Amino acid sequence: MTSPAAASSLKLYSYWRSSCSHRVRIALNLKRLNYEYEAVNLLKGEQFSPEYEKLNPIGYVPTLVDGDVVVADSFAIIMYLEEKYPQNPLLPRDLGKRAINYQAANIVSSSIQPLQNLAVLKYIEEKSGPEEKLRWVLHHIEKGFTALEKLLKPHAGKYATGDEISLADLFLAPQIHGAINRFNIDMSKFSLLSRLNEEYNGIAAFQDAAPAKQPDATPTST
Repeated sequence: MTSPAAASSLKLYSYWRSSCSHRVRIALNLKRLNYEYEAVNLLKGEQFSPEYEKLNPIGYVPTLVDGDVVVADSFAIIMYLEEKYPQNPLLPRDLGKRAINYQAANIVSSSIQPLQNLAVLKYIEEKSGPEEKLRWVLHHIEKGFTALEKLLKPHAGKYATGDEISLADLFLAPQIHGAINRFNIDMSKFSLLSRLNEEYNGIAAFQDAAPAKQPDATPTST
């Protein structure tokens, strides 16, 4: 799927609305790697099927299959792609800039996204109601976005850490997209992230990875 330059028989197990899957789709597009899209419907619980758990024992998406290699977790998948398919690198050579990229990616993947995933929000809503669920989401996204603004301000260029797309951008774009389109976050508080989002929206590799463009997209889902 996606790009014109085939490199291998890659298969991505993905859910259209998963920001973790979204990151990996961007990476595959930027590296111009063809891949087969295998939809995993999280709302139907397909991630807990015996067949899928053989690939990904924790039952999350995404999972990448590259021949005999199976890699789960978006961060691990992206680093695997970076090492095996070095074209269009996602990490700067400068070690200081690399460290900033790792830090920004980890803020998203450790301090924001896990706190707003489907299972967590379902649990909070069941225990405390929909209003508390929304307060929870807004608090953690805004806390993470505030930290990212402070972290990236000294390093940003056209993109998060300079004038080339890098790892941080792959994590930021889906998180910002979800914050705006799922949770109606007021982005006027976050001028840098808003500017970066405008840049991402103009790049084909990001556009083609967008949730609404995936084959399993169902916009009426929650």
